[in-house]
Amino acid sequence: MTFLSVPSGSTISLDTPSGLPEQVHVFDQSSIDAISTAMAARRPLLVRGEPGVGKSQLARAAAMALKRVYLQHVVDSRSEARDLLYRFDAVERLAEAQMAGALREDPQAVRNRLAIANHLCPGPLWWAFDWAGAMERAAVSGASAPTQQPGDPANGCVVLIDEIDKAEPEFPNGLLEALGAGAFTPPGHDGTVTLTGTMPLVIITSNEERALPDAFLRRCVVLCLELPKTRDGLIAHLVERGRSHFPDVAETVLLKAADQLASDRAQAKTNRWTPLPGQAEYLDLIRALRELARNDPIEQERLMDVIAGYVLTKHKGAD
Repeated sequence: MTFLSVPSGSTISLDTPSGLPEQVHVFDQSSIDAISTAMAARRPLLVRGEPGVGKSQLARAAAMALKRVYLQHVVDSRSEARDLLYRFDAVERLAEAQMAGALREDPQAVRNRLAIANHLCPGPLWWAFDWAGAMERAAVSGASAPTQQPGDPANGCVVLIDEIDKAEPEFPNGLLEALGAGAFTPPGHDGTVTLTGTMPLVIITSNEERALPDAFLRRCVVLCLELPKTRDGLIAHLVERGRSHFPDVAETVLLKAADQLASDRAQAKTNRWTPLPGQAEYLDLIRALRELARNDPIEQERLMDVIAGYVLTKHKGAD
């Protein structure tokens, strides 16, 4: 197995759809060590921290650095653990049944076409466990294969399970069952889906909106991504990130924006306002300034006084 071996401070440009803002990830040593530990221990990596610190982005960056396929599942309150394994397209099956009835087709042919297996679509963990088997199943059900460029399925997969704290408590426990067994049996599928090839790297994010089960936490490698606590440390961190994302923006602009965010963040903490402005808002502010006054740092600094409140201030009545 190839572990993550990139230097601390190295950057990687992430693929983004046309029209969306460019994204750059900066690897820090703690993230590198945590990813390698999770891979070696064959455990999922739980990444905790406030929104906007780069938790989800870390999974995409790791996939690119490891040349693996990137797969993701965004969790919501209705998510079930089986969504990670497979999806049964009941709507399509019902539509086919209604059409067959209207056309008075042969009953046996209809039963064969309406078999559960023909409407079973692989989920992220199915692709990660057995890419070739998932391809066969997708061909039967008409599902599309995940976009794997520039990753290679032969190198394995990185699976992002985003915002797991939005799910019910049964969700994380169900996830661990499949990962622990390295196998699962979908309904209507001929046989058991088992892990073939490289163990997937599963990266799970949490915004701490809901406590996670103790049994789940014990079986995860945990990485906490936090912004520096001191004002000077926070400013230095933000400026460093600003340089990586926007090398064409003047240092004076990066520093002034970081100082403004540090002040607004301190005020929000004092007043117990949430969410706190953080790294994501800082990068949004710099991006807006660059687009509004490209290559003009003097105008960018002037505009900052005009627009910073729209980006950094999230609370009615805040100055």
